[in-house]
Amino acid sequence: MSEPTKRIPRQLAVIQVNNIVMYPYLMMPLVVSDSNLKKVIDFALNSEKLLGFFLAKDNENDTENSKDIYEYGTAVSILRMLRNNDGTISLLLQGISRLKVEKIIQEEPYLMVEAETIPETSDDSPKIDALKKVAIELLENIVEESNDLSKELIMGLRSVKQPSRVADIIAGNVNISVEKKQIILSTLDLQKRFELLNQYLSEMIKQMKIENRIRSNIQLEMDEDQRKYYLREQLDAIKKELGESDEVNQEYKKWEALINKADLPEQVEETAREELERLSVMSPSSSEYSVIRNYLEWIVNLPWNKYSEDRLDLKKIDQILTKDHYGLDKAKERIMEFIAVKKLKSSLKGPILCFAGPPGVGKTSLGRSIARAMKRKFIRISLGGIHDESEVRGHRRTYIGAMPGKIINEIKRAGTANPLFMLDEIDKIGKDFRGDPASALLEVLDPEQNNNFVDNYLNLPFDLSEVMFITTANDLGTIPGPLRDRMEIINFSSYIEEEKVQIGRKYLVPREMENNGLSGNEVRVMKSALEEIIRYYVREAGVRTLQRRIGTVMRKIARKVAEGSNEKITVTSKNVSDYLGRRKISHDLANRKPEVAVVTGLAWTSFGGEILFCEGTLLPGKGQLILTGLLGEVMKESARIAVSLVKSISEKHGINPEIFTKNDVHIHLPAGAVPKDGPSAGVTLTTCLLSLLTGKKVQHNIAMTGEITLRGKVLPVGGIREKILAAKRAGINTVVIPEENRDSFEEVKADVREGMTAIYAKTIEDVFETVLTD
Repeated sequence: MSEPTKRIPRQLAVIQVNNIVMYPYLMMPLVVSDSNLKKVIDFALNSEKLLGFFLAKDNENDTENSKDIYEYGTAVSILRMLRNNDGTISLLLQGISRLKVEKIIQEEPYLMVEAETIPETSDDSPKIDALKKVAIELLENIVEESNDLSKELIMGLRSVKQPSRVADIIAGNVNISVEKKQIILSTLDLQKRFELLNQYLSEMIKQMKIENRIRSNIQLEMDEDQRKYYLREQLDAIKKELGESDEVNQEYKKWEALINKADLPEQVEETAREELERLSVMSPSSSEYSVIRNYLEWIVNLPWNKYSEDRLDLKKIDQILTKDHYGLDKAKERIMEFIAVKKLKSSLKGPILCFAGPPGVGKTSLGRSIARAMKRKFIRISLGGIHDESEVRGHRRTYIGAMPGKIINEIKRAGTANPLFMLDEIDKIGKDFRGDPASALLEVLDPEQNNNFVDNYLNLPFDLSEVMFITTANDLGTIPGPLRDRMEIINFSSYIEEEKVQIGRKYLVPREMENNGLSGNEVRVMKSALEEIIRYYVREAGVRTLQRRIGTVMRKIARKVAEGSNEKITVTSKNVSDYLGRRKISHDLANRKPEVAVVTGLAWTSFGGEILFCEGTLLPGKGQLILTGLLGEVMKESARIAVSLVKSISEKHGINPEIFTKNDVHIHLPAGAVPKDGPSAGVTLTTCLLSLLTGKKVQHNIAMTGEITLRGKVLPVGGIREKILAAKRAGINTVVIPEENRDSFEEVKADVREGMTAIYAKTIEDVFETVLTD
C-alpha cells in the first residue's frame, strides 16, 4: 500500500456529480454552485482536505442532492480552492485512490460514507504489458482521427511504468460515455480493465472513421454541386451567345406576348419591359427569378384599362333598387343622381359614399343591389379589426412572400377597373405599431388623389377614380376627421313599424320560407302576426332580429310539415305565442300615473332610439351628488349643470336652500349595465331634480329631450326621428323637444308623426310648465 493511501480516513464526506468520473492520480477542475456541496467542501477544508468523489446513478435528473451513488468511487484531495464573486467555488482536485462504499453514515446536511480504500495492483506480466501497448497504439489512432488530444500525451504515457496508471489516464482523457468510464473505474482486475478499455477504444475509432468519412462525402458533394452550377452558368452563357438558349427564349417570348396583349399604360409597360430584360439574363434557378416572374404576373393580369359598361337606364335601375329594398329613400335618391349625371357627362369620378346607421338596416345589401343595378362587379372587404397598414397598401417587393394590398388584390380578382367597392365597418379600423390603415385609406378615398394610387408592391400608379367606393359605419364618431371629411355621409334611419311590416311581407317571409323548404301552399303569415312579432318580440333599429324570429316560426312549421301535416298553417297575432313563446317586450314602459322625480327621457344610440327613465331621491348627507347607471362624462357634466341650475332658481320655486347642504341627491338611470352618454339628457335630469326638491309630480305620458345650459336655455339635439319612434313604441304620444328642433320634427314623415304631439321649449321653464303638476 502506497503512502498516500494510508492517510485516507475510512469516513469521508461525499461530493457527487451526475456526469463526471474521477480516476486516481488525475487532476481535474470543478466549479460548485449547489449549497449542499459547498457544505461538503467546507467540512473537507476544516479536516484533511479529503473527499469521496462518486457518480450519481440517475443521469437524467438533477442528482446533486440524490443519495443514490455507485459503489465505487475515488478519494480526492483539494489542491486549490477559490471563492468567486458570483457565489460559486472553483476547485482543483487530484485523485488519490479507488474507494468502495461499505455503508452510508449520514445523509443530511450532506452525504458521508464509510469506505474501504482499494490499493492498486502492480502486475508486470507480459500479457498486461502487451495490453498496455495496444491501448497506447489505439490512443495514437484516436489522436490522428481527432484534434481533441495532443501527441505529448502519448509520449508521456510511454514513460509511465505502472500499467494501472496508464489505463486510468487513457480512460480519463478519451471521450467515451460516463457509464463506460464508471465500468472501468469499478473493474479492479487489471487485465479485465485493459480488455474493456481496448474494446471501448476500438469502438470509438470505428465511429470516428465513419463520422470523418461522412464529413468528407458531404464536402465532396458540396464541391460537386458548385462545380455543376458553374458549368451550367457557362453553358447558359455559351448557348446565349449562339442563340440556342431555348428555355430562356421561350420564357422571354411568352412574357413579351403577354405584355403586348395587356394594353398597359405607357409607364407600366416601360417598367414591365425593364423587368423582362432583367429576367432574360437570369438563371431560372436564381431566387430573384421567381420574384420577377410574380411581379410580371401581377402587372399583366391587372385590369389597367378594362372597364365594364355601366347600365344607365334610370327606370330599370330604380325598379331593381325598389325591388331589393323597401324604403332607404335618401340613399336611393343619391345613387340615382350620380347615375343621371353619369348619363349626361360620360367622364365622371366615382363618388365616395358612407352609409351610416344602426346595424341591420340594409347598408351592405343596398351596396350589392346598386352594383347589380349598374351592372358593375361588386367587391366587399371588411375593415373591422384591421391594424396593419400593409393590408391596404401591400408589402414592398424586398420582403419574402410580399403581396399587394387588399385594394389591388380585389380589383385584380374583379377583372375591371371600375367595380363597386364596398369597405365595410370603416368605423372599426384599428391602429398599432404596424401602422395606421385609416391614414392609408386617405389616398384611396379621395377623388382628387386616387387616380394615381400607388401600392407598395407594384410601385406603379393605378387609377381608382372610376371605382365607386361605398363605406359603411355604425358610429361616425370613431372615424378619424380627415377620413370622414373625404366621404359623403348618407344617414340610414331606423325603420318604423309600418316599414318593418312591409319588409317582412315582401322580403323576409318569402326568404325564410325558401330557406326552410316551405311554400305558399303550406303556410301563410298574416299582417297581424308580423305586427305582433315587431311590437312584442323584437326591439331593434334594423330587421335582423325580425328575420331570426320569422325564421324560428318557419322552422317550427317545417317540422310539422315534415311530420306529415297536410293542412295549410296560418300564422296570426293570436297564435304567434305558440311558436315564439310569451311576449318578450312590454309596451307599458311609460308609467301609468304621475310620480315625483320619475322622468321619461329620450336617447339616440347607434342602434336607434330608446326611452330613458331618470329617477331621483334625497338622502341625509352633506350636499353631495350621487350618479349611477353607467353614465359617461358628458352626461355627468349635464347632471352637475342641472344641480347648479336648480340651485340658482330654488328661491323662485320655493325650495329651502338648506335642503342642498343637509341632504345628498341620488340620481339613477335604470338599465345600469347599459352605457349612457351625451348632452341630450340635460332637460330630463333638470326636470327630475326640480320635481324631487319641490315635490311636484311629473306627467307620465310625456317624454323629453334637449341639452341644458347654466342659464336655463334648451339647446337642440340630434336623432329626433329615432327618438320619436322610441316614444311611439313605448306608447307615449307627447314629446318635449327644443324649439330649434322644430324643423327636424316637421321633416319627419307624416306617418311617423301621426298621433304624436310635439311641445317646443326654449327655456327650462317651458318644460316645467308642461310636465310638472301638483
